[in-house]
Amino acid sequence: MNILSIDTSTRGCSVAVHTDGQLLASYDLLTERVSSSLLTTLMKNAVEQAGLTLSSLDAVAVAKGPGSYTGLRVSVSTAKGLCYALDKPLIGVETLTAMAAQLTPFYPENFLFCPMIDARRMEVFAAVLDTKLEKVLPTQAVILEADSFAELLQNQPIVFFGDGAAKSRSLLGGHPNAYFPDQLIEPSARNVGTLATEAYVQGRFEDLPSFEPYYLKDFVGK
Repeated sequence: MNILSIDTSTRGCSVAVHTDGQLLASYDLLTERVSSSLLTTLMKNAVEQAGLTLSSLDAVAVAKGPGSYTGLRVSVSTAKGLCYALDKPLIGVETLTAMAAQLTPFYPENFLFCPMIDARRMEVFAAVLDTKLEKVLPTQAVILEADSFAELLQNQPIVFFGDGAAKSRSLLGGHPNAYFPDQLIEPSARNVGTLATEAYVQGRFEDLPSFEPYYLKDFVGK
């Protein structure tokens, strides 16, 4: 199966093409402004680099949020338009789950993962997942305080990452069970594509007419 994946949840554009779960091509472009024309160009380049055509795609996957209102609106509308034009199914992947998938292979099984997307001031969009990408705490808007995640931190180590994690580091960085990667972990279509492959096999597709981004809140500008 050939899957084109898109992620513009935060800043920039990320596009990837997978065949049967194997990554064939990807582009990650960091920019403060995401446009449909820029995204379309990256999609076209990735599909061509993979040696495919748009008509040979079996599905289109998109990171559905939470994240930037503008970015999500651009990627979801682009993905839906492509699915309508090609008569292909759409797969939605939650952004925070895809972010966690970047790190789970590199930590022991007792670790938890808390991807964070900056939502302005001391607020973040966050969830807590285990190494199997099962939710321990659901996706929610969190106003960070000194006792945030205190109960979980008592029992298990947690990796905090994403562009919202810097704000939590100032509050939680001294806790022995709080871990912060040195490198910024950005959302990536590469991981969206990996999870989308599983969804495709299981037949988990979105209802194209009614599908909307998972904004979580009314508006977050980035």
